This record gives sequence, C-alpha cells and structure tokens, in this order.
Amino acid sequence: MAKTESLSEVHQSVNTDKRKGWKRILAFIGPAYLISVGYMDPGNWATDLAGGSKFGYQLIWVLLMSNLIALLLQSLSARLGIVRGLDLAQASKQAYPRWANIPLFGLAQTAIIACDLAEIIGMAIGLQLLFGLPLIWGISITIFDTILLLFLLNKGMRAMEGFIVSMVFIVGISFLVEMFIVEPSIKEVAKGFEPSILNGDALYIAIGIIGATVMPHNLYLHSSLVQTRKIERSNKGIKEALKFNLIDTTVALNLAFFVNAAILILAAAAFYKNGLHEVAEIQDAHKLLSNIFGSVAPALFAIALIAAGQSSTVTGTLAGQIIMEGHINLRIQPWLRRLITRLLAIIPAFFTILHYGDDALGGLLVLSQVVLSLQLGFAIIPLIHFTSDKKLMKDFAIKPWVKILAWASAIAIIALNVKLVIEEISGWAKEANNWWIYVFVIPALILIVLLLLYVFFHPLLEKKKNASRSLIPHGNALDIGKIDKISYKRIGIAVDFSKNDKNTIRHALIQGGKDAHYYLIHVVETAAARYHGNDVMDHETMSDAENLEKYRTNLEDLGYDSTPFIGFGNTGKAIADISNRNEMELLVMGAHGHKGLKDLIFGTTVDSVRHKVNIPVLIIR
Repeated sequence: MAKTESLSEVHQSVNTDKRKGWKRILAFIGPAYLISVGYMDPGNWATDLAGGSKFGYQLIWVLLMSNLIALLLQSLSARLGIVRGLDLAQASKQAYPRWANIPLFGLAQTAIIACDLAEIIGMAIGLQLLFGLPLIWGISITIFDTILLLFLLNKGMRAMEGFIVSMVFIVGISFLVEMFIVEPSIKEVAKGFEPSILNGDALYIAIGIIGATVMPHNLYLHSSLVQTRKIERSNKGIKEALKFNLIDTTVALNLAFFVNAAILILAAAAFYKNGLHEVAEIQDAHKLLSNIFGSVAPALFAIALIAAGQSSTVTGTLAGQIIMEGHINLRIQPWLRRLITRLLAIIPAFFTILHYGDDALGGLLVLSQVVLSLQLGFAIIPLIHFTSDKKLMKDFAIKPWVKILAWASAIAIIALNVKLVIEEISGWAKEANNWWIYVFVIPALILIVLLLLYVFFHPLLEKKKNASRSLIPHGNALDIGKIDKISYKRIGIAVDFSKNDKNTIRHALIQGGKDAHYYLIHVVETAAARYHGNDVMDHETMSDAENLEKYRTNLEDLGYDSTPFIGFGNTGKAIADISNRNEMELLVMGAHGHKGLKDLIFGTTVDSVRHKVNIPVLIIR
C-alpha cells in the first residue's frame, strides 16, 4: 500500500488515547516546539541585533506584534492539519491545478533552501566563534546534519522533539544568563512595548523583523507535524486536539518571543547604551560582547547560535520533504532528499566565501530573508482560504472575526515584505553593470505577482467546481466485476545468479506453466559492458552466458521452453529494453540480489524497471 500521509515515516506515531489528565496534555506537546526554532534562527538574530543596537528598546513592540501574527497563522496551520488530515502542500495540490502547483513547489523549495542557507551560515559562524574554525570548514561540517536527522527520525517523533526542545532550552538558558550579565533597564524594556511611529531605518528594520519572524516553511511544517498525534476522529476528539495544540503553540511561540526579545534587549543594553549603533553582523556582536563583558557572555552567545542553527536545520529539511511530497507527489529516498536540500544551500555559501570572502556572508544572510519574504504570500493566502471553507472544514471553519484578523495580518505582512523586496532591488539597481536586474529579476517578479493574484482569486472563482470535485486522494473504489483468467504466453525472468534465483524462476513457472515461453534475462554491469555493450567479451560476460545456458538446459529437462538474453550496462534500462523488444506479457523479478552503489543512490533495480515497462511486474522476495 502506498504511503500518502504527510511525513508518512512518523504519521500518527504518537498515541494520545491511553493518557489522562496532564499526561494527556503532554502527549500533544511537541510539534509547536519544532516550529518555534524557525522563529529564532540566525536570520532573526541579524534583524534583532540591528534593531537593538540602532534603536535600543524601541522595537520590542514590533517583535510582540509579529509574534501575535505568527501565533494566529500557526494556529490556522495546525487547524488545517488536525481537521482535514492534510498538510498545506497537499491541500494546495487539491485546490489548484497541476500547472500552478509546479511553480508553487519551486517557490516553496527556494524558500526552504534560503532558510537552510541562513542556518548553515549561523552554524558556521557559531563554530568559528567558539572554536576558531574557518567558515568554509564550518559550512562543510553542516552536511553531516543529514545523518543526525535520519538518526532522529529512526528513533521516532518523540526523540526528535526531545532533541529540538533541548536545543531551544540551551538557547533560552544562554540568553537568560546573558540578561543577568548585561543588566538591562526594566523600566526602558517595559517602555519598548508601547507602539511608536516608525519611519526611515526603523521602519526598514521593523519590516526585516516581521519578515524574518513569520516564515512560510513553518506553516507547511506545522500542518504536517500535528498529524503525528493519533486522535479520535470525532467532533469531540478534534475539538480536544485543537485546544491542546493551541496551548502548545502559545507556549512555544512565547518562548521564541522571549529569545528574540532577549537578543534585541542584549543588543540594546550592550551596544546602544555604549554608543555602538551599527551592529548588524553576528561576528561583530560577539566581538563587542568580548570587549565589554569578558569571555562568558560571548561563549554563551556562540553556543546559542550553534543550537539555534542545528535545530532550525532539522525542521527546515522536514519542511522540504512535506513540500516535495505534497505539491508534486514526488518521493525519493529520505536520506537523499535531505542531502540534496543541504547541498543546494551549501553551494551558494561556498561560492560566496570563495569568490567574495568571509565578510560577504552577512549580505547573503539578508538576501536569504528577502527570498523567504517573496514566498510568504503563497503560503498565507491558501491557508486562510482553506481554513475558511465551511464545506471542507464543516464545524471547524474559522469564525468571521478570526478571518478578518487573518486577512489583515496577511495584507500587512505581504505589503511589508513587498516593500522590503523593492528596497533591496532599488539598492541593486543603483550599482554599476546592473543589466541582469531588468533581464532576469524584474520579469521574474512580474510572473510571481501574477501567480500570487491567481492563488488569491482561484479558490473564490472555483468554489462550485471544487464542491463537486472528488477530494479523495486516489479516487473512489471501482466495481471489480467478472474476473477472466489471464494466461501469460511470454514471460520474462530477471536473474542475477544469487540464491534468490530458484524462488524467482519457480514463481514464474507457476504463472505460465508449460504452455508459456520464458525469457531468461541477466545484465552484465562491468565498466567494459557499459562502454562496449554487445561487443564486450570479458570474463564476467562469458561466465554469465554459460550460467544462463545452464538455466535454459535445466528448464528444458523439466519440459519448459526458454531463451537466454544478456543485457549490458544499466540494469533497469537493459531489462526494460529486452522486455519491450520481445513483447513480453509478464516480468518476474527478485526483490533482492547483489546491490551496488547505484541501487543505494537511485533506488532498487525493481523501481527503475517498473517505470520503464507497461506490463505487470511480479516481485518475488
């Protein structure tokens, strides 16, 4: 049976039914903590440091406002996952046509890579600050996060959540200790919660704070992670799950707010008060902390940065899996999917260091936040549409006042992020040799805006069609009707001279009996076979030809007709070519045999063959 659930490896893996009282509440606690790390990643650090060093405590209210907006949107995301059992990407796939889902996937995947890029840079900077490791080596080490993520997934959802919570705890404790070291003014901190008019640089940094706080991948991720809890699919069970997940989200995001506020307060107390108003680089903050407070504060700063980068990496890569499987239904081997995401993020970081030097990483960090902001509308708009739809959400559709707040938040975030993007492009346009902006960037932005308008209007225009449209993932069950006996006359048997051959041949003979003709297929995979094909006459080819002839003679003695065929090079392609050329009606293959690096990277031979032939394939274990 195909796995169609979001994050199928851990879907409904945490049971909540057997627990009572506070233990039952604890069973639901976890998903929002994985989300909260995205709200305290290195991108947030950069904007918080800039805001605190330049404007003191003035922008704390902006942090609070962005946190409240995030809380609203994350609760909508959790609602979608709990009520409909779909993540945001899967819901988008059902609501929008395939041609729209492809660019939606592309934009979401770009945002994941941009987010991963920020984590890589933060992790590398943290390792450099703590151990003096060159940035390029720090970036190289981050590739091993893939192994950590696989290990955590194999240990189960609770192990992953435990790891993330411990990382968040390290970040929180680090900044709590730093608060005591820098001794901020409580009165001035309280005053920072009072809204003030923003203009100029303050407005720009406020936009950056909001843009870095509400991240699109978190909305995809939360709608999937809440499905790791096995709940009773009744109105009562769903209501309870919604209530406990709201508690989880509120606590976790308030913790994230505390960390972000702590960074801003730290920058205000340490830098703004000392006349250092232009601290935006993470390395500068660390250096200044060393000069002002000695060794403890900067060491805690670096440890917190590593913990934030490490935990954000785990959640960002999970979001990449959700987006790929949801939007375009593409499933590749889990370790490979994570490795690709990581490599796509590492490459620009490597290029930046090698071409522009270590100092350019700060600019790359800002660029990653701009890329993230571009994708935000494509996650928020569908989310509000889906959770507002009474036909799909039934009794759990959001109330009108929640809808008004959600749309107001969406408009504010999109408008502020558009302003941020325009500011960045205006800056690039002032540089010399900027023809590429007009050739590539502006046309791409026009297409993105058109797609955003389509994403907004399509659900409104297609409501009637969507109501009659089947929302069952694989369609309805068919009437099987009368079953006619199938007699196969031309049967292919793939052999590899392993101990599995006997079982594979036996099952093939059962299918066709003595009336069928059998085609014994073996593929030679040597380097010579790959280059020279049929012309190769190496020892392995001759040995394999003799073995095939032994099988043919053996079958002839038993009363079965067969013909041996040797293929060369790529196993899957060769088996499929021989099957198609000889117009076979059934192909019988063993699921195991000798495996090489190719099977590890591209999947098994069975997977390769079944996509290249149009006949039934019987897989024998």
